[in-house]
Amino acid sequence: MYRERPAGFAGAVLWTSTTRAGAAPTRVLPDGCVDLLWTSRGGMLVAGPDRTAHLSGGGPARRWVGLRLPPGVGPAVLGVPAVELRDRRVPLADLWGDRDVDRLAERAEAAPAAVLTEIAVARLRAAGGQDPLGVRVAAALAAGATVAAAAAEVGLDPRALHRRSRHLFGYGPKTLARILRMGRALALARAGTPLAEVAARCGYADQAHLTRDVRDLAGVPPTVLLSR
Repeated sequence: MYRERPAGFAGAVLWTSTTRAGAAPTRVLPDGCVDLLWTSRGGMLVAGPDRTAHLSGGGPARRWVGLRLPPGVGPAVLGVPAVELRDRRVPLADLWGDRDVDRLAERAEAAPAAVLTEIAVARLRAAGGQDPLGVRVAAALAAGATVAAAAAEVGLDPRALHRRSRHLFGYGPKTLARILRMGRALALARAGTPLAEVAARCGYADQAHLTRDVRDLAGVPPTVLLSR
């Protein structure tokens, strides 16, 4: 069972998930986000930005509560470059120390969503807010801009944009653009748009290109994702 709702700041999303013992793993698609997590069996964790789908679950029953930070926001909240968390699930104590996290974990047992939100809001405020460059680049790429156009919009040359993107998003702008384009494509397909039209509207060369790109990022073709 999975539910989500807006967290009320910086475009973040709160989500909850309950998994049964022995249930089939869930395919979590890359989305450019960093998640701050509490789990009933593992305490507090950070899920870094993924380049390909991550299979989650498949073990004992557990409850998850997560705060999904949109692309570019994670470094301001967590205090580390996103590239250091890429494709990783890291105990929060590894980043902030056992003593501080133990206190937070005790409070989170009773109200995990409230504690995760409180932590993120306080740390984001202390950091001076999210990096405006990350907001602009992510918005441009999410709208379908090319990497060159996004670089020009923020006044950076491609190499400088690549460096800043690794810090903010965990990977270069080309990878982020592919991931965000897949998200747009799947949203259109789930709304009933035929895949050939989805490919044309999202800038793929054709439906075969869409299928290859989704398989590369998600591990399965779009038809499998849409059948679930």
